[in-house]
Parts: sequence; C-alpha cells; structure tokens
Amino acid sequence: MDFSVKKLASDAGVFFSRAVQFTEEKLGQAEKTELDAHFENLLARADSTKNWTEKILRQTEVLLQPNPGARIEEFLYEKLDKKIPVRNTNADLLGQYMIEAANEFGPGSPYGSTLIKVGETQKQLGGAERDFMHSASVNFLTPLRNFLEGDWRTISKERRLLENRRLDLDACKARLKKAKAAEAKAALWSEEVEKAEHELRVAQTEFDRQAEVTRLLLEGISSTHMNHLRCLKEFAEAQATYYAQCYQYTLDLQKQLGSSNGEIFPGTFVVNSPHASSPPVSPTSAATIPVVSAVAGASNNTTTVDSMLNLSDVKPPSSGTRKARVLYDYDAADSSELSLLADELITVYSLPGMDPDWLIAEKGNQKGKVPVTYLELLS
Repeated sequence: MDFSVKKLASDAGVFFSRAVQFTEEKLGQAEKTELDAHFENLLARADSTKNWTEKILRQTEVLLQPNPGARIEEFLYEKLDKKIPVRNTNADLLGQYMIEAANEFGPGSPYGSTLIKVGETQKQLGGAERDFMHSASVNFLTPLRNFLEGDWRTISKERRLLENRRLDLDACKARLKKAKAAEAKAALWSEEVEKAEHELRVAQTEFDRQAEVTRLLLEGISSTHMNHLRCLKEFAEAQATYYAQCYQYTLDLQKQLGSSNGEIFPGTFVVNSPHASSPPVSPTSAATIPVVSAVAGASNNTTTVDSMLNLSDVKPPSSGTRKARVLYDYDAADSSELSLLADELITVYSLPGMDPDWLIAEKGNQKGKVPVTYLELLS
C-alpha cells in the first residue's frame, strides 16, 4: 500500500515538473534542448508521410466506394473482423434491370434483344469493377492502413516518450542551475547541487537512449516509402487491367450493336462523338447513311464498290447527302481518298456495297473517300 502511494506521488511529481517546464518554455522563461537538424528533418518527413498517406487512403476509399453509407458499413465489418458481404455494383444493377425489362418487352424484339446485349455487358463491367476494388483493397489500401495503425502508432508513442524525456532533461538542467545559484550565494558545497547533477546525468542518459530509438524508427520511413511504391505499382496495374477489360467489353458490345444496326435502325446515322481528344488509329466505327441508288458504269456483280470506284463517275444523290464536321486532320493515302482539315464542313454520302467505315466526301470541286471515325455527322 505504501509503495503504491509513493509511486503515485512520484508520478504526480514528474507530471507536475513536466507541466511547469512545458509552460515556462511556451512563455519563454525556460531553455529548451533542441534536436539536431537531421533529426528535425526526419520528424518533418515522417509527419508528411503520415498526412499524405491518410489523404491518399481516404480518397482511394472514395474512388472505390463513392457511397459513404456503404463505406461506413464496410468499416464496421472490418472492425468486427467479419467478412464484408458481396455488394452489387451500379453496373450490376443496371444490367439486371435491362435484362428484366427485355424479358417483359420481349427478348425477340429489336429493343428487347438490344437491352439484353447491353445488360449483359453491364454485368461484365460490374464484375470487372468488383475485381478491381478487391485487388486495390488488398494490395494498396491494406498496406496503407497497416502503416497508419501499426508503424505510425509506434513512432508516435516513441516520440511522446522522447518529448517527456526532453522535458525531464530540461527540468533537471533548470534545477541544477538554481542549485548552483543558491550555492554561490551560500559560498559552500550544497547537497542539492550534487543531487541535481546526478538527476541531470540520469535524465541525459534516458534522453539519449530514447532519441536513438526514435531516430531508428524515423529512418525506417524510407523503407515505408519503398513498400508503398510497390503497392502503388500494383494499384496502377490493377487499374490498367480494369480499364482494359472495360474497353474490351464495350468494344465487343459496340461491334455487336454495329453489326445489327442496319437491321434495327435502317437509314440512320451513327454519329461520332465530338469530344474525342485525338484522332483514331484506324476507322472502326460502323455507320449507315442514305446511299446513292446507282453509280454510272457500275455493274451488279460481286465486285466491291471500293475496288471499282471511279470518282469521276460518282454522282451525289438528289436527296440523302448529309453534312459532316471534320474532327481531325486526315492525309489521303492515295488518289481515291480526300485529305481533310479539322473543323471543315463537308458533304458526305455512301454507295451500295461500300465499306461501312468509309464515306464519299465532297468539298468544293474535290471528291474522295474519307474514314467515318474522323467525322462528326450532323443531323
């Protein structure tokens, strides 16, 4: 009992001494032991690592799960050490609704069959999204959380201990200074001076030991950066895989819809997006357009129009031509093609049996084939 009381009294005394030292330092009435520049740099680097890791972690969580309610639910499951239930993505739900609508409207109808195709693609996109979310969570978010909840807590604990040791050291320095001042006035060797010097030596030893422990932990931040670098590369690879899958799924869907587009919507245009930032590598978009009913000199055999095209004989139809805006510059590959400049307005039309990726274009007295993907077809 006496031992416990003494320990409590000792702890209270130490706490009071630190509080006094801290307050006097803030008021500029006490000296403070400064850490060396290298140590201060390590502290600043560690703080910066912690702050940016928190921001990156939180924003990545928002990227993977925009719904705050769902994020809270996943957080609670994780804290309770329970498996997070599989949740349908928005693409999954959209695909499900499209397929259900198709079954009600009739899967054999043009609208119903298209709903099924698009719905199945949405489900594929949803599966790719879940795979990406899982990979990013395991290979990127988990290591970041482990740092914040493990290594950083250890560093913070040792830094607090170091700060306490520094306060103890500076308090001992202050007591020794006061003892020596009193000794000088009394002109004799004081036991208080000897006691203060002993306490200072002990405090200095404890401070140096704690400073070395903290320094080693702070220098380990470099290893943390290397670990996070590997995780960042894995995140980028998972994201690239996800977007590549999405591109392939939507490209396949586009081909399916493009191949049946003439049957479902005869005589209509498939308009290219006017917001593309760079020209396509090759014309791949399918399009249908009002066609010329006949070409002078053309026979009705199986030879393609492209192979027998004589531009001087091609006449535009009285109706069925459309205006188009050029999206990108295009250099003609041969005499049958027409060079284009971005933002030009041209007249376009198609010929029976012509490759759907190409159109006949006219501007002024010039005429030639142009790729559909370089055009925005105007209504």
